[in-house]
Amino acid sequence: MQIEPFTVVIPAFNEEAGIQPVIHELQQGLADYDFKLIVVDDGSEDRTAELAREAGATVLSQPVNRGYGASLKTGIRQASHDNIVIIDADGTYPVAAIPSLVAGLAEYEMVVGARIGANVSIPLIRRPAKRVLQWLASYLAGRKIPDLNSGLRAMKRDLVLQYAFLLPSGFSFTTTITLAALCRDHLVDYQKIDYRARVGKSKIRPHHAFDFLILILRTIVYFNPLKVFLPLGAVFVFTGLIKTIYDIWIGDLSESAIFAFLAGGLVWVVGLLSDQISRMGIHPD
Repeated sequence: MQIEPFTVVIPAFNEEAGIQPVIHELQQGLADYDFKLIVVDDGSEDRTAELAREAGATVLSQPVNRGYGASLKTGIRQASHDNIVIIDADGTYPVAAIPSLVAGLAEYEMVVGARIGANVSIPLIRRPAKRVLQWLASYLAGRKIPDLNSGLRAMKRDLVLQYAFLLPSGFSFTTTITLAALCRDHLVDYQKIDYRARVGKSKIRPHHAFDFLILILRTIVYFNPLKVFLPLGAVFVFTGLIKTIYDIWIGDLSESAIFAFLAGGLVWVVGLLSDQISRMGIHPD
């Protein structure tokens, strides 16, 4: 398979158990391709950076732990190719899928490895929250999203840099770039991949589910605010309508129904203003 040169960026924080096996798998699995490997050591307190260098990777070291997203942005800014691949340092993602993902960049701006293959090892405790967040994001983005935050994907470097000001420093990097690309009608494709059990201890915590929820709402409000404000305003209006019918039934009209209608109208007005601002494409330099 003939594909253009690419850079693989691996964010790593305290991944001494998995970093060398991942690097070796990349070196062996991609031996026939022109690629550069960058490991961004995110202030690790173990031998992650040392072991990555021993394995032959270019290592960018951050003096303190800044987060998954910050590491990716650092590595992508230093990348020497237009095609970027990101992959985790915990051994969960199949290197064999990378050539196909990169080949997809001939037509798409981002190709995501969706963890819906035949062999997927995702802890059961995480699955309900992931499905709810995935459903919400799909509704708000207006397109079915097979995998919202997969850590294996190929992207055009310019796509990432275009939205760098929006991309968070934490785990929400992949969620944000997914929503930004879909809401702005960039060409995004999904390919099925397997997902293995990780090496070492996961850094995802239960509170991150709430963080992802807030991030999804914030991102959609930025790109497509009517998706949030129209349903929210409808809830107030519907509540006011029900309360009005009830008040008429009992023969005692109250102010609460009027307040509900007013609240719904105000939410819709704010949504329309937000939509106009969003369409103007105003963002910081």
